[in-house]
Amino acid sequence: MADFDLASSFIPALHKPAGLLPIAKHRENLLYAIETYPVTIVIGQTGSGKTTQIPQFLEQAGWCSDGKIIGVTQPRRVAATTVALRVAEEVGCEIGKEVGFSIRFEDVTSSATRIKFLTDGLLVREALVNPLLSRYSVIMVDEAHERSVNTDILLGLLKKIRRKRPDLRIVISSATLQAEEFLEFFSRTNDDKKPEEKEAEQDKMGIIVSLEGRTYPIDVLYLESPAENYLEKAIETVINIHTQEGEGDILVFLTGREEIDSAVQAVSERAAGADSRYDAIQPLPLYAGLSTEQQMYVFDKPPEGTRKVVFSTNIAEASVTIDGIAFVVDCGFVKLRAYNPETGIETLTATPVSKASAAQRAGRAGRTKPGKCFRLFTEQSFESLPENNAPELQRSNLAPIVLQLKALGIDNVVRFEFLSPPPSELMSKALELLYALGALDEYAKLTRPLGSRMAELAVEPMMAKTLLAASSFDCLGEMLTIAAMTSVGGSVWFHHEGEQRRMESSRRKFAADEGDQLTLLNVYTAFVTKGKKEARFCHENHLNYKVLTRAVSIRAQLRRYLERFGIAVPDTLQAKADASTANKTEQIRRCLTTGYFAHAAQMQPDGSFRNVGGGTVLHAHPSSLMFNRKADWVIFHEVMETGEKTFIRDVTKIEKGWLMEYAPEYYKVAGARSGPEI
Repeated sequence: MADFDLASSFIPALHKPAGLLPIAKHRENLLYAIETYPVTIVIGQTGSGKTTQIPQFLEQAGWCSDGKIIGVTQPRRVAATTVALRVAEEVGCEIGKEVGFSIRFEDVTSSATRIKFLTDGLLVREALVNPLLSRYSVIMVDEAHERSVNTDILLGLLKKIRRKRPDLRIVISSATLQAEEFLEFFSRTNDDKKPEEKEAEQDKMGIIVSLEGRTYPIDVLYLESPAENYLEKAIETVINIHTQEGEGDILVFLTGREEIDSAVQAVSERAAGADSRYDAIQPLPLYAGLSTEQQMYVFDKPPEGTRKVVFSTNIAEASVTIDGIAFVVDCGFVKLRAYNPETGIETLTATPVSKASAAQRAGRAGRTKPGKCFRLFTEQSFESLPENNAPELQRSNLAPIVLQLKALGIDNVVRFEFLSPPPSELMSKALELLYALGALDEYAKLTRPLGSRMAELAVEPMMAKTLLAASSFDCLGEMLTIAAMTSVGGSVWFHHEGEQRRMESSRRKFAADEGDQLTLLNVYTAFVTKGKKEARFCHENHLNYKVLTRAVSIRAQLRRYLERFGIAVPDTLQAKADASTANKTEQIRRCLTTGYFAHAAQMQPDGSFRNVGGGTVLHAHPSSLMFNRKADWVIFHEVMETGEKTFIRDVTKIEKGWLMEYAPEYYKVAGARSGPEI
């Protein structure tokens, strides 16, 4: 992105210097549109400058007078942080002052903040406290075409808020041509008006502003025959580009953390022996589980004579712009949520990308000069791809969303105005689970205090229930730790090449027979007591220091939530090393069952697991302590699909009887009439 100053003194000279972003010449039109219309839809390719410049235009035009702020939402926290840092740099302020950001478990704003970048999920949560979002004069929903669950919910909320707040301005920015659909949604009313009246209303409601992106020509290259292993092919393609192509960094799209970590390692090793005019290659990972600090490395300029290779999930498809990319390698897949209402299991499954996503990915190569995109699939495969993937709302577990809507006072969630309504079976499954968790009563009303507190906690409903139940099991301190450790995003363990076995023996030192959650508790307790939060302790035990430090911060924040509810949290972290420890362990496992009963599975004679409905074969993930161990019944925190297998992670042993004890509404004993059979 070019460095330039868009101060008001510059604007009269509207002829376009070479380094200027395309959006600069649209400044007056944009400001007029936002002033005149309640809703402005901005279409612009990534690179047009819309995310960084529109908030600055608005601030300069006086939209922050009277203490109001401009909110800009992003579907991902990486984008919210990087864009905020970029804008703070352009404005010339320290991050957190005039320009700040807010993501889950991290708030870098102050009373001076005028432009606030935040994830769309956090703005939905803000509406719990401030239903009309009255602090904001303008809300810009960026990357709306990604159609994340929270983006769709936010758009529905903003439509509702607009009726009470005609002064609020809504800017929706999208990289694809879904603009008409967004505008039609905001203009849609439930009355029986004639088509011409509706059209006139739409004209008054909003306007579409199109900006041309600044892109250079991109050569798109396909494989002649399908790749047997796209990960291997991606690594090979990177080495070929490094040895045969000219200058420029490489961006590789893969599907998840494990693929990315192994690719980073493989490229480091192979590049060492590769013959290239470049001295070195610098492979870097980019995915949601990394800390903000680790994510920032990909934006640094590589050392002279070094080619940077960023291995990323679809995070880098939009909003996040990495300078210097001239080559894109696209594996052709993306991990998407897929929720099965029959089994109650939500998996992350590798799915072919849509044509729209493939175009976005290729576009990253032509930002600063002509580029090349290597698609690791055939042209024929490309032609058979869908135009767009289904919105996330139509294939997700809706329990967290229904809980949020109920807490926002939207009782009849079925009548809520969704951009694309979710299937009814997903909605009824969500209501059923929330009822079984005790968040809703038999009339589907939010229970108080349990349901409203669950909605307020910044963790998903199952974990929120365990936290709020922990006091009655006398294990609140321990559950806080487990909640923080499972919310942290990254892996607690790390090892360098060739150290796998040493890492395994380190893990055994902390292992609890009862499973992964209790092992995580042991790790955290050792870190804050014996380790005294030291990096050396982590290095010796193959632990990830940054992840553990983040867990300490998340635990402190969750503790503050509970104290706000008037729940006293004991100071002691360490379970007493006496006869009561075994009893404490059982209490923790019982407590986990109160929240995760819907994620229960029974071990089969062949060592695999089956969920209670019996329809899904599950395997303990190789990183789990339950891998190749015996346990009759378990609960698990998350599910992921890799290739042919469905893996469960963060697995803990439980007793079958506890399922009936803590979730009688959800389960039935064989022969009863409703619910999965045990």
